Amino acid sequence: MTRPGDSLRLTVAQAIVRWLMNQFIEIDGVETRICGGGFGIFGHGNVPCLGEALYPVRDDLPLYRGQNEQSMGFAAAAYAKYHLRRRFMFCTASAGPGTANLLTAAALAHANRLPMLMLCGDTFLTRLPDPVLQQLEHFGNPSLGLNDAFKPVSRYWDRITHPAQILQSLPAALATLLDPADCGPAFIGLPQDLQGWAYDYPAAFFAKRVHRIRRQSPDMAEIAEAAALLRTAQRPVIVAGGGVQYSGAVAELTAFAETHGIPVVETIAGRANLLADHPLNIGPLGVTGSDSANTIAGAADVVLAVGTRLQDFTTGSWTVFAPDARLIGLNAGRHDAAKHQSLAVVGDAKLGLLALEAALNGHQAPSDWVTKAQAERKIWDTYVATNVAHGNRPNSYAQAIGVVNALCHPRDRVVTAAGGLPAEVTANWRTLGIGTVDVEFGFSCMGYEIAGGWGARIAQTEKEADRDTIVFVGDGSYLLMNSDIYSSVLTAKKLIVLVLDNGGFAVINKLQNNTGQASFNNLIKDCPTVPDPFTVDFEAHARAMGANAETVANPAELAEAFQRAKAATKTSVIVMQVDPYEGWTTQGHAWWEIGTAEVSASESVRAKHVEVEGGRAGQRRGV
Repeated sequence: MTRPGDSLRLTVAQAIVRWLMNQFIEIDGVETRICGGGFGIFGHGNVPCLGEALYPVRDDLPLYRGQNEQSMGFAAAAYAKYHLRRRFMFCTASAGPGTANLLTAAALAHANRLPMLMLCGDTFLTRLPDPVLQQLEHFGNPSLGLNDAFKPVSRYWDRITHPAQILQSLPAALATLLDPADCGPAFIGLPQDLQGWAYDYPAAFFAKRVHRIRRQSPDMAEIAEAAALLRTAQRPVIVAGGGVQYSGAVAELTAFAETHGIPVVETIAGRANLLADHPLNIGPLGVTGSDSANTIAGAADVVLAVGTRLQDFTTGSWTVFAPDARLIGLNAGRHDAAKHQSLAVVGDAKLGLLALEAALNGHQAPSDWVTKAQAERKIWDTYVATNVAHGNRPNSYAQAIGVVNALCHPRDRVVTAAGGLPAEVTANWRTLGIGTVDVEFGFSCMGYEIAGGWGARIAQTEKEADRDTIVFVGDGSYLLMNSDIYSSVLTAKKLIVLVLDNGGFAVINKLQNNTGQASFNNLIKDCPTVPDPFTVDFEAHARAMGANAETVANPAELAEAFQRAKAATKTSVIVMQVDPYEGWTTQGHAWWEIGTAEVSASESVRAKHVEVEGGRAGQRRGV
C-alpha cells in the first residue's frame, strides 16, 4: 500500500519497465496488460541498463529476440494489427545501426497508423567520452544524432535528458499509442549513461492503471448534414476501411448497410470487414480491386467512406469515383475525414454509424441499385473462380491463393505485403472470417511478410492458438528478409509460409513492360550484371533454419503439401515456381497515376505515356 509521499529509488530503465508492467487495458470487460512484451536485440547501447531491468520480469513481459531490428518492428506492427491497436509490443535496439534498422519499421507503423513503442539507445548525455562508437558527429550541432531521424516517422518523439522526464513522457507516449486519431509509433531515445542513473520516483506513478480506447462522439450537426445528403442519394455506396475493424464496428457497419440497402466495397486494409458471401459485399475497390466494386463506385452519386484514409490504390488516384459524386468522410481523424472536400463527420466509426442510422430513420436506397450491384458481384465471382482454378496452364499466384483459400480454416490468418501478392490476394481471396486478412499496403513494404507473420502468430496464440497464420511471400521479399523463419521455429510460433518464386521482381517487370520499356534489372535473368542466373534452393535454405520445407511442382501438389503443413506442429515452408508473365489477374484494375517519360527515344515508351495520361480525364481535382 503506497502512501502520499512514498518514493522508489530506481534507475531510469527500471522505472520504464515497472511503469509498463502496470499499464492495463479493458477489452470486452477483461483487463489485460496493454504491452504484450517486446522484441529486442541487445548491444552496448541498451543491454547494461535496459537489459538489466527487463531480466527480472522476463516471465510477465516476454522479450522475443529478433534477428534484425527492422523485422522486429514489422512483427510488432503485425501484433498490434491483430489486436486491433488495443495492445502493442515495444522494440528495443542499441545505439547506432541497431536503432537505424528500425527506421523502415517505424515508417510502416506510421503509414498504417499502428502503435509501436521504440526504446532505443542514444549517445552519452555528458559527452565526456565523445565521439563514441557508432556516433554520428554533426560539427555544428552536437545535440543532433541518428535518433533525430525518427522524428518524421514517429507520432511521438522524445529524448530523455533527465530521469524525471519519464514522468511526463511515458504517459504522453501511451496516450498517442491509444489515440484513435493520432495512433502511430512512439520513439523514446535513452542515452546510455542516463539509462542507469537513479532517481526517487513517486510510488504512485507505478500504481496499476486501466486504460480504455476513447470513442469520440460525432457532432450531431455533421450527422444531420450527412444523413440529409444520404437521403438524396439514388446510388449510394459505402467504402469500408480498416478503421471499421479498429473501432469494433463490423456489426454496426453490416446492420447499417442491411437496414438502408446500401452496397459495400472494401479497401485493402478493410479487406475482411464482410464475409465473401454477404449479399451486400460488392468486392474490393481500387487499383487492385474488382470490376464489381469499381463499376459501382464509379456510378455512385454519394460515397460514405468509413474508417479509410483514401490512399491512391483505393481511389484509383481519384478516378474510381464520378467527378460529381459527393463524399462523406466518417473518421476518427479530422485529417482523413475531410479529404477531397468530403462532408466530414469526425468521430468513432461505431458511434457514427449508430447516429447516422438513427438520423436516417429507416430510409432505404432504391432496390434496383442494390440489384445492379449484386449482379456485378456475381460476374466478378465467376471471373475469380476461373482465375484461381488450376489445370493445363502455367502456375500463378491466383492458383496458389485459390488452393489455400479452399483448404484453410475460417479463422486462419493470411499475411502478405508488397510486390504482386497484395493485388492478387486482395482480388482473389474470398473472406471466410472477419478480420482474418492482413495485406500490408499502407507502406507496401517488402520484408514484412514473414516477420509480420511471426508477430501475428505471437498475438494469435494469445487468443486463437489452434488456428494457423499463413504467409504468402514472393522470392524477392523472401531474399530481402527471411530470418524470422528461424525466429518462429526458435519460439515455437508455427507459421505456414508459401514461397512463390517467379524469378525476381516480376510485378515491377510487368509495370516496366506496361510502360513501354524493355525488361531490365527486375527479373534475375534480365540483370546485365548477372552472367549466369540460377534459382535459389529455398527449400534447403528454409530447412537450414529449422523449418519443415518442401518444393511442389503445381497447385495439386501444393494442396497436398498445405494439408501436411496444417497437420505439422512447427513452421512449414512450401515452395512453388510461378510464371512471371502469365496468370496475373487481368481484370478489376483502376487507373493509377504513375510517372512516365514524356520524352524518350523509344516509340513504345512515348506511346505508353500518351495512353497513361489519357486516363487522367476522369481524375477528381479535390472537389
